[in-house]
Order: sequence, then C-alpha cells, then structure tokens
Amino acid sequence: MAHEGPVAVAVVSSRVAAELIAGFLRSNGVPALVVADDAGGQEPQLQLEGVRLLVAPADAALARELLAERGATRPVEGGA
Repeated sequence: MAHEGPVAVAVVSSRVAAELIAGFLRSNGVPALVVADDAGGQEPQLQLEGVRLLVAPADAALARELLAERGATRPVEGGA
C-alpha cells in the first residue's frame, strides 16, 4: 500500500488566518498543518498563491465539513 501524504483542504490569504483556522481544526480533533511559500514567514509578500491548510487524507472530509460550516475559507476539492 502506498503512503498517502497530507492533502490541502483550504487556501487562505495569510499565515495568520491559516494558523487561526488550523487551531479551529485542531480543537475539533483534526490535526492540521499550515504550508506557505514565504521563506518561513520572513517574506509574506511571497504568499501570492495563498497559504494552504493540510490534513491527513482520512481527516479531509471532516475538515472540509467543519470549514464549510464556518464559511471562512476557499475550499480545495482535490487536495494537493
């Protein structure tokens, strides 16, 4: 069986927003990871394509459901 990596469940405009949403997911039992191509937060202007929230494939449906209830993010359907 191939190892499946984390999948993107949302994209937001800033690392701060992503960390808040990740905290919300974690508080609901969904481990989440924030990923941004911004030099470790030192170059926020590099976040041109947004900041992604990643979860385990097994948690993706629950994470998307929780986020949809809040309506706070741009959903990512396929993950990546």
